[in-house]
Amino acid sequence: MDLYGPLKKFFGFNKFKGLQEQVVKSIVNNNNTFVIMPTGGGKSLCYQLPALMSEGTAIVVSPLIALMKNQVDAIRGISEHNGVAHVLNSSLNKTEVNQVKEDISNGITKLLYVAPESLIKEEYVTFLKSQKISFVAIDEAHCISEWGHDFRPEYRNLKHIIKAIDNVPIICLTATATEKVQEDILKTLGITNANRFKASFNRANLFYEVRPKTKEVEKDIIRFVKQREGKSGIIYCLSRKKVEEIAQILQVNGIKAVPYHAGLDAKTRVKHQDMFLMEDCDVVVATIAFGMGIDKPDVRFVIHHDIPKSLESYYQETGRAGRDDGEGYCLAFYAYKDIEKLEKFMASKPVAEQEIGHALLQEVVGYAETSMNRRKYLLHYFGEEFDVENGDGADMDDNSRNPKKKHEAKEDVVTLLKVVKDTLQKYKAKEIVNTLVGKENALLTSHKTHLQPFFGIGKDKSSLYWMALIRQVLVIHLIKKEIEQYGVIKLTEEGKSFIEKPTSFMMTEDHTYNEDDDNSIITNSKSSGGVADENLIKQLKDLRKKVATRQGVPPFAVFQDPSLDDMALKYPITLTELSKVHGVGEGKARKFGKEFVKLIADYVEENDILRPDDLIVKSTGTNSGLKLFIIQNTDKKLPLIDIAKAKGLEMSVLIKEMEMIIFSGTKLNIDYSIDDLLDEDQQEEIHDYFMEADTDRIQDALDEFDGDYDEEELRLMRIKFINEVAN
Repeated sequence: MDLYGPLKKFFGFNKFKGLQEQVVKSIVNNNNTFVIMPTGGGKSLCYQLPALMSEGTAIVVSPLIALMKNQVDAIRGISEHNGVAHVLNSSLNKTEVNQVKEDISNGITKLLYVAPESLIKEEYVTFLKSQKISFVAIDEAHCISEWGHDFRPEYRNLKHIIKAIDNVPIICLTATATEKVQEDILKTLGITNANRFKASFNRANLFYEVRPKTKEVEKDIIRFVKQREGKSGIIYCLSRKKVEEIAQILQVNGIKAVPYHAGLDAKTRVKHQDMFLMEDCDVVVATIAFGMGIDKPDVRFVIHHDIPKSLESYYQETGRAGRDDGEGYCLAFYAYKDIEKLEKFMASKPVAEQEIGHALLQEVVGYAETSMNRRKYLLHYFGEEFDVENGDGADMDDNSRNPKKKHEAKEDVVTLLKVVKDTLQKYKAKEIVNTLVGKENALLTSHKTHLQPFFGIGKDKSSLYWMALIRQVLVIHLIKKEIEQYGVIKLTEEGKSFIEKPTSFMMTEDHTYNEDDDNSIITNSKSSGGVADENLIKQLKDLRKKVATRQGVPPFAVFQDPSLDDMALKYPITLTELSKVHGVGEGKARKFGKEFVKLIADYVEENDILRPDDLIVKSTGTNSGLKLFIIQNTDKKLPLIDIAKAKGLEMSVLIKEMEMIIFSGTKLNIDYSIDDLLDEDQQEEIHDYFMEADTDRIQDALDEFDGDYDEEELRLMRIKFINEVAN
């Protein structure tokens, strides 16, 4: 059968790409067919061409309305009949549905795209039964498997619906599927006899990098995007709130960015998607709701602000970069805290689902923390071996370009495993680390662990070291996290044998990225990339020190460094202008401002400086309604957790909002909440620390107390401290 004539006629191509020809042959010969082909490999042509060549209508099941619309438009573009391709989903009215039915009955429609929910409808099934159907194609077939990264229960029914319509061949297509997912798909659809085609998963033009996620992550992203001005990119975040935040921060820093998530109305989503396709904006900040149907060949970078829930998701999302075989940079920011957050979300799910979720997450941790070639790790996960010496794209990842340092940690692994065993495998990671470094807490004391000879056996190393070791040992299955007792660590059989017969274990030292302060991106600068006036900063710091000494408070309690930076950008010469400076506000301006605006006014005059007229603060500040809500409810002594819940905020976000209130000079009394957390001595210890400290950086405080207090406790105490001494 001639396939090249139709290929040229319909698509204008002279030759097939990769496995396309074999797949099309299999479908045209009425065989059940299973296709695994990476994003950008030309999956859709595999069923579009046979559909256009065959008698009758092919049904294409797809989960995404945006994707269907794109494909229908593309097919209509190659035919004189508008009815050659149709969508059948909830967005159509009665008249439109009748038009679709008429075109199918008249043999005009070759491809009918349906969502699985629509296919369940009785009236559609009855109608389709009476028509000539060529085959059923199931796109994004990983949605069928609960081991897949995007499981959708309505996909499980497809087998019965297809049988009810007609006994036609089934074609499954997916861009990602591990062995387990493949078997699950074929079993569920009852087509274990299908012809299987699997293309290589290696995308040699993509560069993979994972960076530690620090408090500077937004700055890192801005710097990264600014270096690629005018290039298209996607930034993925897990929550809608974070999408909005990052999009705003990029916008105020002069980057053309739009948000995209399921919470926006359909019109806005379509508009933002089109802006991206038409290059009216450079960057889309999105939840995973975006991009499934985006066929933009020249996406130059994909950034993961939050690490995804599985390597399938990661592979699929990074796969949207460089589909034209040009440059594609895949950057992910990773903090183990994010993994713990994802684990917490899973706690409410059924145990079977939790097990799957935890297993998938462990693979992600392994990828993020591995020191081996990232491409090899990824391809191995998809059941494909990769030659690190001569493979295509062998040096296209951060680990190959800058190998991480390693050291022999065999003895430490034995120490760790013995502590897990000797504490009777009943502790979570945090307690095991506390036992190793000899830090008492209520739980350890209640089990009398602090009296054991091994208590503090690893105190020559830091908690962070032991925590990193636990994670690296988890990845190679010497220990496992118990699902039933959320997070408790148990020894595996391999772990038990390691204690008896230890072998070499090369521990990777975490990458540290120099967080040098790049002044070209002050997230609240006047001009995009404005640089603060160094001379003025020096004078402002001297004045701050004088004022602080006079008031008997640390300098940062007068104004924080970012506020001084901002003054040296905007040159405020009145108290009103000063109150608009980052982190100042009216209260602070009134209390400390007079001398500062006088110094700046004199400086401006002496140096003949042209001041920026409009004082735009380049950060997305607290919205006043939320500010008021927090002040009123802390006055009522409402528990902070309840205040956060009432506004749908996470605790860390609420603390950030409270910091913005307090740093701008407004009073906020949260003593009642701190009294529940810390006793008087502890509060006094932290208060004294801040009184003596040169800086109020929380990281410095964490280092100083070395695990005695967590970040939340220190941030709350900093709020109390500023409230008492500075406001």
